[in-house]
Amino acid sequence: MAKQNVAEQFVDILTRAGVERLYGVVGDSLNPVVDAVRRHKGIEWVHVRHEETAAFAAGAEAQITGRLAACAGSCGPGNLHLINGLYDAHRSIAPVLALASQIPSSEIGLGFFQETHPDQLFRECSHYSELISSPKQMPRLLQTAIQHAVGQGGVSVVSLPGDIADEPAPKEAAESALVTSRPTVRPGDEEIDRLARMIDEADKVTLFCGSGTAGAHAEVMEFAEKIKSPVGHALRGKEWIQYDNPYDVGMSGLLGYGAAYEATHECDLLILVGTDFPYNAFLPDDVRIAQIDVRPEHLGRRSKLDLAVWGDARETLRCLIPRVREKRDRRFLDRMLKKHAEALEGVVKAYTRKVDKHVPIHPEYVAAVLDDLADDDAVFTVDTGMCNVWAARYISPNGRRRIIGSFSHGSMANALPMAIGAQFTDRRRQVVSMSGDGGFTMLMGDFLTLVQHDLPVKVVLFNNSSLGMVELEMLVAGLPSHGVANRNPDFAAVAEACGAFGVRVEKPKDLAGALKAAFRHQGPALVDVVTDPNALSIPPKISADMVTGFALSASKIVLDGGVGRMVQMARSNLRNVPRP
Repeated sequence: MAKQNVAEQFVDILTRAGVERLYGVVGDSLNPVVDAVRRHKGIEWVHVRHEETAAFAAGAEAQITGRLAACAGSCGPGNLHLINGLYDAHRSIAPVLALASQIPSSEIGLGFFQETHPDQLFRECSHYSELISSPKQMPRLLQTAIQHAVGQGGVSVVSLPGDIADEPAPKEAAESALVTSRPTVRPGDEEIDRLARMIDEADKVTLFCGSGTAGAHAEVMEFAEKIKSPVGHALRGKEWIQYDNPYDVGMSGLLGYGAAYEATHECDLLILVGTDFPYNAFLPDDVRIAQIDVRPEHLGRRSKLDLAVWGDARETLRCLIPRVREKRDRRFLDRMLKKHAEALEGVVKAYTRKVDKHVPIHPEYVAAVLDDLADDDAVFTVDTGMCNVWAARYISPNGRRRIIGSFSHGSMANALPMAIGAQFTDRRRQVVSMSGDGGFTMLMGDFLTLVQHDLPVKVVLFNNSSLGMVELEMLVAGLPSHGVANRNPDFAAVAEACGAFGVRVEKPKDLAGALKAAFRHQGPALVDVVTDPNALSIPPKISADMVTGFALSASKIVLDGGVGRMVQMARSNLRNVPRP
């Protein structure tokens, strides 16, 4: 049996950790690892056109599967391109291992061609970033990196010089056990009892939920019923908590809608559950607040807390539910449900008024039709900007769909790369990239990755020929819009030239047929929808503090927009409200 080199041993350890593919762009210092992947049956090399795409794809795969994913870049400029996607994965708590190959070990520190110091560069966007300086060091260092990424949730970076990757591996090292999943964390009895007392003492309690409630839907619903609490959510909590929720009062924040803002400000006790909601201007400062989070560093960093509870959302609620007294008075809950329905009824008119005849096409209409036609278990990847608004307000979660975006990092150009990673996890599952023309063109070269790997991703392009969110920010500041216009090609023709299915839609009557045709197509497809650049959105509550840094405009060209099926959901929930 031929002796392994370090690269082969590296790949063996990755596969034992559950990594099935390595996204990246080949390059000289990376070649030993790429060749080891070529010869290993348990792992696939995914060739992309830009390393930023590789990192976004790995982050999306990790979010879909909950398992470790991996990406790689060659020395210097190659691995440096990973950094934006790694920031996003790290802030999304997605376990990703990044291989940053390095120049020859004997040249490090001497200003060699393409020299950078990735072990230093990636420290801010990782839990662990270290350089392998000898073959004997590699197995333990890689294992440590994997356990940081999986155990803490986020990115680990391993820098490996190409010459060391090509050296013989040390004699057969013992195969150490690898951590490949995270445990649940239960709070202490004292914290649970203190929170139970706070809930019992409060007349009006509101739950505000984030992505930390993944897997805890049943517990949140049982808890809300017992304490008669409205349930609001942040954007990252939407897919986990909004569906089958008779206590839903919508979403707070910059893209919010409904009565979530009122519910969080008019309660006696606000409980933040599994959320690192960043916009403290939308959180109350005169209400008692408790926070439940599995990551202790998140506790209290957005608002002053009366109680911090370190624990997994589902496990904490399971312990808490038997300890709180059932509340009988549901007047606060019913009032918030009514406010929620009224708020949605007020804005839905903007959406229903001749929207199916409006040219250019309302983007709200596009999102609503897409929501109707997409599969019940579809994965939606969403570009940052106005596409976030349309996904937040129109894509209906049901417990099977996934909605992934750069919701914490806020990067442009994330939707297409994330769709690549999502589609690789299951080629039979429908994956839809909700792309803006600005984000799409930033990494448009990786549309070719869909064609090269025959990935059946469907790109729905909201083409308003503008950086819409930036334009709105300029309006808010009283500035004339400048530098935001895009001179775009016929993207459907571009898709066809790449070897994919492409169709351009300029009239609402053609939209459903175009989407159906794209969904029927077996390979990659792009639907280029020309949308109204004046269809912009504002949050449900505006204060002076919120103006800075966000698009809040009183301009007549700004539309509130509709809220799709959310109004039907609110009407349905009103059936639970007793009539006088």
